[in-house]
Amino acid sequence: MANKYELGDLVRVKGTWTDPNNSNAAIDPDVVKCSVRAPSGTVTTYTFGTDAALTKVSTGVYQMDINANAAGIWSYRWFSTGAGQAADERYFEVSVAYAQ
Repeated sequence: MANKYELGDLVRVKGTWTDPNNSNAAIDPDVVKCSVRAPSGTVTTYTFGTDAALTKVSTGVYQMDINANAAGIWSYRWFSTGAGQAADERYFEVSVAYAQ
C-alpha cells in the first residue's frame, strides 16, 4: 500500500545503503542518485554532490524532499553505482483534499 499525502505536502524520502558482506554495516556508494517521476510522467534525476536537493544524513543514509505539487501517483527510485551498487523504487499517492 502506498503512503498518501495531500496536494502541496513536502514529502521526505530516504535511501539507505548497507554492506551485506560486512554485517550490513552502513556504506557510502561511489555515486548516489534519485529519480523522481511526477504523475505527468516527467522524470527528474538528482545526483548527490551535484544537486543540492539530495543530501547526506549520515554514512549510507541520503534524503531528498519532493514537492508534491500535482495529484496522482509519484514514484522515486534510489540507485547507486560502483562500490555499494544497488537500487530501490517506491511510490506514493497525492490527492486533493477539500475543506468541508
